[in-house]
Amino acid sequence: MGRFATTAALYEKFRPPYPPEFFSRVAQKLALTERSALIDLGTGPGLLALGFAPFVGRIVGVDPEPDMLDAARRAAARAGRDLGLIEGKAEMLPADIGSFDVVTIGRALHWMDRASILAVFERLVAQDGAIAICASFSTPDGRNPWLDDYNAVRRNWSPAGLWEEAGRGERTHRDLPAFFRGSAFRPIDVIRVETRHEISVRDLARRVLTFSSSSPEALGGNVEAMLSDVEERLAPFSRDGAIIETLVSVAEIVRR
Repeated sequence: MGRFATTAALYEKFRPPYPPEFFSRVAQKLALTERSALIDLGTGPGLLALGFAPFVGRIVGVDPEPDMLDAARRAAARAGRDLGLIEGKAEMLPADIGSFDVVTIGRALHWMDRASILAVFERLVAQDGAIAICASFSTPDGRNPWLDDYNAVRRNWSPAGLWEEAGRGERTHRDLPAFFRGSAFRPIDVIRVETRHEISVRDLARRVLTFSSSSPEALGGNVEAMLSDVEERLAPFSRDGAIIETLVSVAEIVRR
């Protein structure tokens, strides 16, 4: 069982969402059309693949976790979309898969072997194509005053090694120029979309379970205790059991 197997049922519902404006802005920037083909690496339950589906003609999702692919398959059926799915690591994609106009990656780049995935990009990205490294998260600039306490609880309950690994992943996403250094690719643009939404304290607490460092597998018998701790920390910031969250959704565009 992979490290995200126990998060599959939670990921789609509780992870910070990408708003419709995000997909339309990125699609416009990349000039996507019904002739465009998109492949989403580390697709999970298909959040990015299905978000971009209205703007392209072909979508493929790749993920090594069967439970995540099952979630993506169900989501595609609900949305009435034809989503091709490949089980396996992005680094192991077959040479005959062809090229794509857009390669999207959510918060998964740090799970990939750098040398191997750069070689895959060479043949996967069409000559005039692009890579879009995407993330949606609570903005850390003070407009979410509960965030420091929230992350402190996550850190307290996460096994130390997994929390440190998560930190390395954050650094990978923040330093894309270093990741692509020495390759044919360069980050050239950033698209940012900010939104605000209301989320219940209960749901925000359960978001903790969608991260590998604090998944049900990582927490073991501490899940309920952790959830109680998070809800207690969030309570002073809530009103009628809900919190207003400011989100930023980002796409860093990489081209040859």
